[in-house]
Amino acid sequence: MTRSEITETLTGLFRDIFYDDDLVLHDEMTANDVEAWTSLTHINLILAVEEAFEIKIRSNEIEKLTNVKALIDLLESKLG
Repeated sequence: MTRSEITETLTGLFRDIFYDDDLVLHDEMTANDVEAWTSLTHINLILAVEEAFEIKIRSNEIEKLTNVKALIDLLESKLG
């Protein structure tokens, strides 16, 4: 799966989780950039990512997800 395909899939997940059809992902995006991003939506997002990409994200990996780029990088490494 290419980085572009990962980003496209993530965009759909983010839009669904945060109920924002206009949400556009960018590498430096963090929870602070999305008004609806709470601890509960964060958990829902991780679960949705795991299901969509058929992977498991360990807790120590979640701790390192400081922005969208880090999430995409992690997905690339797991899917590559």
